[in-house]
Amino acid sequence: MAITAVQAHRGSPDPASGIAENTLEAFARARRLGADGVELDARLTADGTIAVHHDPEIPGLGPIADLRADQLPAHVPSLAAALDACSGMIVNIEVKNFPSEPGFDADDHLARDVAHLVAESGRTSSVVVSSFWPQALTKVHDTRPEIPTGLLVAPWFDPAEIVPVALARSCTAVHPHATLVTGALVTEARRAGLSIATWTVNDRPQLERLIEFGVDTVITDDVPLVLDTLGRRPF
Repeated sequence: MAITAVQAHRGSPDPASGIAENTLEAFARARRLGADGVELDARLTADGTIAVHHDPEIPGLGPIADLRADQLPAHVPSLAAALDACSGMIVNIEVKNFPSEPGFDADDHLARDVAHLVAESGRTSSVVVSSFWPQALTKVHDTRPEIPTGLLVAPWFDPAEIVPVALARSCTAVHPHATLVTGALVTEARRAGLSIATWTVNDRPQLERLIEFGVDTVITDDVPLVLDTLGRRPF
């Protein structure tokens, strides 16, 4: 069986224990469970801090793009704090910047600032920056070409366009939804020099097929399940 890396989706939250997604506690739990890395979401605040949060708005407070860092709830960390908490792990930073969301920035300042922060943190070899928004990946590459980037691909994307779009944006990886992954796609990505990470995999039969196809990374909500399927002993 090929070696496949395991990334914890938004960390490893545990609502029953009060551990929310995209928090320092969720990242620490992912480490304890034995994940190789974490996937997290980045958004820009009104005063230029990179916050780690999935949704564009915080209930009761409003859009993150309209809030200063000191207005964020205590459980919402900065990306700098998250990188510190994930020392020694791979960190998959998803840049969130969509035209349909509040605070959309056509100049992709978030992508630029993420690239600078990653470089200043000395994490260029242990981070990948991903996004559904291809222009953000171009901005990362133009800012810091040494930082790996991955094109996130939604289920409705044309599979035939995945590798060409990723190459056009100077990506080093493709991150397709699990339903899009086939042996042919993995082969095409490999021939193009692209690694392949897939999301969000929580089903053992699906996971076994993906591992057989030879994906490099699995992003999951269930780290112990993936480790067990890989024959690695969960912690």
